[in-house]
Amino acid sequence: MRIEGSLTSVSWIPSEAVTGAFKIPFIAGMAHYDDPPPDELGDPSALANTDRCRFANQLRAFIDVSNGEIVGHGMLGSGVVGSTTLRLGGAALTFAPVIFPTLRSEPIVSTTSVKFTQTCGARTGVPAPRLVARPPYVQYSAPTAWTTLELELHLDGHSTGGLTGASPFPRHWVYDHQGRLFQKSALIDFRTWSNDYFGDHTPWGSSDAAVLVSSVETALERQLGTLIMRAGDRPEIRNLEPGVRLCRQGESGQELYLLLDGVLQVIVDDVPVAELGPGAVLGERALLEGGLRSSTLKALTQCRVAIVAGSDVDRDKLEQLARGHHRETTLQFE
Repeated sequence: MRIEGSLTSVSWIPSEAVTGAFKIPFIAGMAHYDDPPPDELGDPSALANTDRCRFANQLRAFIDVSNGEIVGHGMLGSGVVGSTTLRLGGAALTFAPVIFPTLRSEPIVSTTSVKFTQTCGARTGVPAPRLVARPPYVQYSAPTAWTTLELELHLDGHSTGGLTGASPFPRHWVYDHQGRLFQKSALIDFRTWSNDYFGDHTPWGSSDAAVLVSSVETALERQLGTLIMRAGDRPEIRNLEPGVRLCRQGESGQELYLLLDGVLQVIVDDVPVAELGPGAVLGERALLEGGLRSSTLKALTQCRVAIVAGSDVDRDKLEQLARGHHRETTLQFE
């Protein structure tokens, strides 16, 4: 009997994720941010080939089982990288990516499971001249983006795993064997990525990078997030340093929050009750229940939050959000 499994990461650039001088092409319309990938993945090649994501890492593996023992195993899958198109007036310039070799560790075999690891990555062919903090102090080529996925197939048929390493830019979403979104990277750090992640500071040199991951928000939150960022006036964007409070329990509030990046801690009656990652929509209870905040929200990491007036959001959607809002999001360093 053959047991198969897969994990796929999709890497994309959310709104407001690029900082410094490199933000100018996005503001000018030469480059573009990406719409969020779909909840159900489908063919990752279709996303990359239509410029709807930057790259995908698809790890597919199998184990063969006979008489209750693992008798064979293997890995399939690879990376899919899209080209980059810059637009200037009526002209469009397309740059082919620089794709790095797929890295696969020797599978770890036990009596009950086999663990597979795969790293895929690339860099855009668009020139990115910049000063950096280590030799050679000037870089012309773009930094490297990658993800490392770990998949463990078990004798009883179930599988475990997720994102265990990744570049700090762009955003990485992870889909399971059924193509369902289940995990995402919680932090984007464009500045560090631009300054540090080239040459030996990559899995093709001497090191991977730890990644903070979070479970996914609800489908309704993803819908509201798109509306907040893409419909009507541009929302206020607020940056929070670790330890800073976004709001306090008991204070008045008429705004709705969309967490764009980072991790917020939810505190009720001075007791931490949850940690929320990117995509969470917060603050609806104050809008529905008398205008007072029901919890304190504190930044555990650097955070970027979009803020809109509660009156700009349909009340029915706020009520749906309040009914379905769960605070069980878990985060971990891998």
